[in-house]
Amino acid sequence: MNSKLRLGDLLVDTGKITQEQLTQALTYQKQKDVRLGSALVELEILTENELIEVLEFQLGIPHISLYKYPVDEKVINIINSSMAKNFSAIPIRLQDNRLTLAMADPLDVVAIDEISDSTGYEVDPVIATPDEIKQAIDNHYGIKETVDKAMENLKSQQQNVSDDMLEIDTLKDMVDDAPIVRAVNSILEQAVTEGASDIHIEPREDNLQVRFRIDGVLHDIMTSAKNTQAVIISRLKIMANMDIAERRLPQDNRFQTEIKGKQIDIRVSTLPTIYGEKIALRILDTDSLILDINNLGMSAPNLNKFKKVLNYSTGIFLVTGPTGCGKTTTLYSILNQINSSDQNIITIEDPVEYRLDGINQVNVNTKIGLDFARGLRSVLRQDPNVIMVGEIRDKETGEIALRAAMTGHLVLSTLHTNDAVSTLNRLADMGLPPFLISSTINGVLAQRLVRKLCQQCEGIGCKQCNETGYKGRVAIQEMLVMDDSLREALQNNASTSKLKEIALQNGLITLYNDGMDKVSQGLTSKEEVLRVAYGEGVN
Repeated sequence: MNSKLRLGDLLVDTGKITQEQLTQALTYQKQKDVRLGSALVELEILTENELIEVLEFQLGIPHISLYKYPVDEKVINIINSSMAKNFSAIPIRLQDNRLTLAMADPLDVVAIDEISDSTGYEVDPVIATPDEIKQAIDNHYGIKETVDKAMENLKSQQQNVSDDMLEIDTLKDMVDDAPIVRAVNSILEQAVTEGASDIHIEPREDNLQVRFRIDGVLHDIMTSAKNTQAVIISRLKIMANMDIAERRLPQDNRFQTEIKGKQIDIRVSTLPTIYGEKIALRILDTDSLILDINNLGMSAPNLNKFKKVLNYSTGIFLVTGPTGCGKTTTLYSILNQINSSDQNIITIEDPVEYRLDGINQVNVNTKIGLDFARGLRSVLRQDPNVIMVGEIRDKETGEIALRAAMTGHLVLSTLHTNDAVSTLNRLADMGLPPFLISSTINGVLAQRLVRKLCQQCEGIGCKQCNETGYKGRVAIQEMLVMDDSLREALQNNASTSKLKEIALQNGLITLYNDGMDKVSQGLTSKEEVLRVAYGEGVN
């Protein structure tokens, strides 16, 4: 590559633009204080793809997509945010003393030389679009910049922030300072903006890592200096009304905050690790809660079975699947469907995730002995019509729930099983009598969440979906309705495979088949279905 060649000259020499267009773009560049490539695109003289084609094919400069390329947080921190913004460049890889640098203008010799001098590494430029670089800079430096500024402000006040074992009174004063408040708020705001369901703030040996779970997948967001650990974690603990002096035992609580004009509930859990306290935050956005059973993403056959089961006023209905598959959302939609002034509905949850009008919700509190079993016994003395038990975790809770269903109550609950049919044997494995299971279970819904294909690009990848091809999630379900043949087989201690054979003969649609039906509708991909439901009815 000719190190003296300039982008404008190259574009004129290759006939992509005229000299007059270059002059127009250079004038616009000075007026708007943008890079030449951006000026050409904004003036619609060239598209981003045409610009990339010239650099990639005429000069052999590799082109990468920053949305698809896994960026190493440690490498990004080799240059600071101001340098990244000034040169529209971001480091993506370091190997054998050579720094791979994604640039909007890989012919910018001044930028390459300055970054090389600043870092001490040889620079290998690759090309990425200006939009991708800007978004990468915002994503990777945005929160970090706020946090770093907060720490600088604290240092300027001559406060020692490097010790994780700071005096509690000092720590309390520090976490209420405006810089730290802004730093923590920026983390929360970005998580809500990006649609994250969870935030993980994790201490490492040399730094503090922040990750977001978006559409079920964890993404690295930033790493911060180790000396930010104590104040950031303590700030969150104070917001959740936790004991900041207690660092040896796990704690759980929640708080409510306003983000972008709406109230967001945040559930907080701390865990002592070898490098300090880890915090996990579950974001509970009531605006995203689906309370209409018609919007749960069920196929027509499954929805018809589901509605049929919900017509029963007694018995038990179970929703099964792994953590984070939307079981609580489904149960809340059922409660919303049957909620009326002539119903006494009581829930026992660990913890209550969303507050529902007209429903009596009870938080489990094991510290004082209020577990699911004890809570369920008390609820039965409250003249309930409908009882929701957050989870059947043991034989005692299961037996009380089944007997409640047998004595004229409608009971809703969840269980962790792989599919709907295996739920029946799982209850039997707990030691519950098969006759009790078969006579009370109305139905079982197993579900998973798969990522939806982006509606904008149909899975190809675009700015809307961060080039992943996916945006949002949709459920795949397996709806089992109990009938006489299943009840008889269960009472005769039939195996799971035998029960499944009967269920399939009676029209059961497996998780896999429901997923493949959604693939045929263009809602998701086969890879997604296999990722979450491999082995669950794969034929």
